[in-house]
Amino acid sequence: MKNSLASLFVGFLFALGLGLSGMTQPQKVVGFLDVFGNWDPSLMFVMIGAISVHFVLYKVIRRRKSPLFSIDWQVPSKKEITPALVLGAFIFGIGWGLGGYCPGPAITSLASFESRPLIFVISMLIGMLLFNLMDKKLKIKR
Repeated sequence: MKNSLASLFVGFLFALGLGLSGMTQPQKVVGFLDVFGNWDPSLMFVMIGAISVHFVLYKVIRRRKSPLFSIDWQVPSKKEITPALVLGAFIFGIGWGLGGYCPGPAITSLASFESRPLIFVISMLIGMLLFNLMDKKLKIKR
């Protein structure tokens, strides 16, 4: 129960941060990617701020023997760069650039009741389903 409440709180905090920073607005993402046009650097500052806070807090928190609500740390152990990872990153980047949404902001934007985030999230879920079906048939190395 503690894990679920902590996850809910962190998700709410993340959504709040996305909303306050304006990162749920696709025009911010598209403006950031429009380097040779009307470039909007605000996404870069949000990313620098988030990465800085994460970098410092990660170092501090990892000094603990265990997390607050779990027995062990759940840190990814794979460090190998696979074709599936590269292809997934490429598809993610294309979807992000075309749609103007990243999965987190898209899910947060569902609260706006607009059709664009809904279409993006449905498309994302279909893509995840298709990947799972392909993975079962092709056994993609991850």
